[in-house]
Amino acid sequence: MESNTTLNTLEKKEFFLYNVASGIKAGVPIAVGYIPIAIAFGLLAKSLGIPNIISVLMSIIVFAGASQFVGVKLIALGAAPLEIIMTTFILNFRHFLMSSSLSQRIESGTSKKLLNILTFGITDETFSVASLQEEAKLNPYFLLGLNFSAYLSWVLGTCIGVFLAGGLPDAIKSSMGIALYAMFIGLLVPAFKGSKNIFLVSMAAVFINSLLYWSPLFKFLSTGWSIIISTMLAAGMGSYFFPQGGKKDE
Repeated sequence: MESNTTLNTLEKKEFFLYNVASGIKAGVPIAVGYIPIAIAFGLLAKSLGIPNIISVLMSIIVFAGASQFVGVKLIALGAAPLEIIMTTFILNFRHFLMSSSLSQRIESGTSKKLLNILTFGITDETFSVASLQEEAKLNPYFLLGLNFSAYLSWVLGTCIGVFLAGGLPDAIKSSMGIALYAMFIGLLVPAFKGSKNIFLVSMAAVFINSLLYWSPLFKFLSTGWSIIISTMLAAGMGSYFFPQGGKKDE
């Protein structure tokens, strides 16, 4: 009896390690892509005067690329805490949908504690890799390994960027502010090619934000609230005019 129990324990450990290792392997391409972006985030945060500990803790606790870029920019601009929270909440709202979608494919019987950990680690890229798996049901430990690859590379890249910035000339550090805009352009351009509706919604957001920024009537609005209002109005227009997720005229 004791021998069988020991064997079952070893089999469970091997099963756990195999699935985690498979997830880590599947996440290597994501990790390779995350490191340079995380380095850019660390450099940007440093150039904006954000303390090193805050920058690193953001990657450890928040772990949300676009929101972190926007967050440090808003902090540097002196935005109110509510503005920062609302802006990052809107940017990350899609994670509710991604988590709900993946939860339908995770093997039944997975503990709530493990599900919470997996939810924290979901990003656009890990969601894509997980969704493309051929298996009808996803092993939670595979997802754990996949998320771990992305998480570790992001935190590591942030640390490299933060401490690398100390040895860079001031001119280079100050120019890192453009990294935020370059990242969003890199995300938007491929989407523009695939959908005219995304282009129209994005241009609507640009127009609304420009109106709020340049019009004397809205000078009382801070940068954070301008972003929030622009995002919500543009998203509302997109939902109204393109109710079928962009498939109406394609």
